[in-house]
Order: sequence, then structure tokens, then C-alpha cells
Amino acid sequence: MKNIDVKDGKETTEMNENPDVEAQTNLQDQQENASQECESTDNMTDELEVLKNKYNELNDAHLRLMAEYDNYRKRTLREKAELIKSGGESALSNLLPVVDDFERALQDIRTAEDLSVVIEGIELIYNKFLSYLFQQGVKPIDAIGKPFDTELFEAIATIPAPEPDLKGKVIDSVQTGYTLYDKVLRHAKVVVGE
Repeated sequence: MKNIDVKDGKETTEMNENPDVEAQTNLQDQQENASQECESTDNMTDELEVLKNKYNELNDAHLRLMAEYDNYRKRTLREKAELIKSGGESALSNLLPVVDDFERALQDIRTAEDLSVVIEGIELIYNKFLSYLFQQGVKPIDAIGKPFDTELFEAIATIPAPEPDLKGKVIDSVQTGYTLYDKVLRHAKVVVGE
């Protein structure tokens, strides 16, 4: 054991008179250190166990979420396929009366003596079919006299304009174009004045 002499400030080493006390003190220090190490190891083990449990919970939640999303995606694709498949059903069932009218008209054409009656019947069927298209959002593109627009029209020919104000405008429509809710289904084939 070291002692400091108060008079000269020098360090002096003295042997402890009782070596058993010193050994006992060292033993107590070692025991305290060992118990502190055990406590810190126990704390670390407890923390590690808590972290493992938290990891397992999060991993399980993640796997369940992935499975749920995959099921949702498959269900959505199946529903879309069914809508596409059965979506045309109502459109086609509404066309059947027009087909029936055409069948009756074809039978009447073979036996009809008055051609004006046949023409009138065909016009009625045509108007019925156009009204069905209007109900579905299909509309013809009005072309004649309009300025040429590549978004709506397809120019199949250009001819000299009969009047100066018809330059760059549609003079004749060879095939009617149609839109579906303002989206072009088919461009109108037109003749443009130059």
C-alpha cells in the first residue's frame, strides 16, 4: 500500500500489516466486477431477445402485407378480365334488335314490289342504328367546310379550291369519321382544297 508523507510530500510504500485484509478486498473487487459483467451480459441478452422478437414481428407483418398485396393484385386483374369479357355483352345485346330489323328487311326485299317501301325500311334501320351509337357516345365527325385538321381528318386527295375561301378547308368527305367521347375512333377521309 502507498502512503504519502505529509511533511515532505514523498511517497512511501508500506506493507499492510494484515495481508488477509488486502486479499479479501481484492477478492471483493473481483466479485463486484464479475457480478457487474454478468448483469451487463444479462442486460445484453435481454435486449437481444427483445430485438429478435421485434424483428420476428416486423418480418411477419411484412410477409403478411406482401401476401395481401399479391392477393389484391390478382383479384383486381381477375375483375378487369371479367369486365372486359362481359363489358361487350350489353353492347352486343343492344345490337340484336338492329340485326332482327335487318333480317326482316332482307325477307321483305325479296318479296317487295314497291322499292320506296324497302328504302324507307332501310332508312329506319339506319337511323335506329345511329341512335344506338349516339347512346354509346359515338358521334360522326362533321367535316365539309371545316379547316383541315390532321387530328380529325385524313387527306386522301387535294384539288384546286373552287372558291378562294375554301383553301385549306375540307371540300368533300369520302368516308365519315367517328369519335367516342371526343376521342377519334376513325379519321374522316376527306378531299382538301388547295
